[in-house]
Amino acid sequence: MKSLAGKIAVVAGATRGAGRGIALALGEAGATVYCTGRSSREHPRSRPETIEETAEMVTARGGNGIAVRVDHLVPADVEALFERVGKFDILVNDIWGGDELTKFGEMFWEGSVEQNLQMMHNAIDTHIIASRYGVPRLLENGGGLVVEITDGDFYGYRGHFFYDLVKTTVIRMAFGMAFELRKHNVAAVAVTPGFLRSEFMLEHFKVTEENWRDGAKIDPNFLVSETPLFVGRAVAALAADPNIMQKSGRVFASWNLAEEYGFDDADGSRPHWGRHFVEAYREVPICDEGFYRYWFDGPIDALLEKMKM
Repeated sequence: MKSLAGKIAVVAGATRGAGRGIALALGEAGATVYCTGRSSREHPRSRPETIEETAEMVTARGGNGIAVRVDHLVPADVEALFERVGKFDILVNDIWGGDELTKFGEMFWEGSVEQNLQMMHNAIDTHIIASRYGVPRLLENGGGLVVEITDGDFYGYRGHFFYDLVKTTVIRMAFGMAFELRKHNVAAVAVTPGFLRSEFMLEHFKVTEENWRDGAKIDPNFLVSETPLFVGRAVAALAADPNIMQKSGRVFASWNLAEEYGFDDADGSRPHWGRHFVEAYREVPICDEGFYRYWFDGPIDALLEKMKM
């Protein structure tokens, strides 16, 4: 029997990237998945992916995919979505919309105020609105799971002021929701992928999923990248864990969850971005002082031993 058979999930931001991968993984585990977003066949946007395409892929993997066009910045749209869904089990907040707005290397006092605030509206306000209208339905259901998708399981700086605010804020949102939901059998966690081989990144590196390794000519780190399905399987594993309340309020990485739950990426590999980062950048001071020292206070060699390098 599939681990999530009979479960209902809403993936807010399922059009592409991690959201699509999560929807597919929930589908292959047997869930009914509401795939939401603004990009639809009737309302195309700048990229070709659509929520209908995602829903069809969910169904093809053995789940039940349902596409619903929603502008998650409009509370009335979100409220109508959850009225349609009714009681459900899993809410995934993955809306981002900041790929074209984030300009790494730009100082916070140099960029467009409007664009940077729009990034925060896209990636924070949408999560708040979805949780506001979705969580009451989880409470009616008697329990469930809220997943906040972020970038990084650490509190070091992420290289861009507004990007850093967004990604650390959604981790904190999971913590705050977990605190308020702790007596209601609803868990809230944050989950990060590693180096995500999304449609956007494949296009950025001018490769396809068939020849993606050629991207290493531009950035060798790309060889340790993961498909969106990998973080999707991480979320599906958490959703199927009967002891998920013990994890509530924390942030988890796809690579660590793969070790814990024993799942692989689409090609059968098990990329481990955290281990790679420590090995590749062990001589870089920010790795020791700013990145891993957050959770491991010791020399890098001891950390590598701890991670069984």
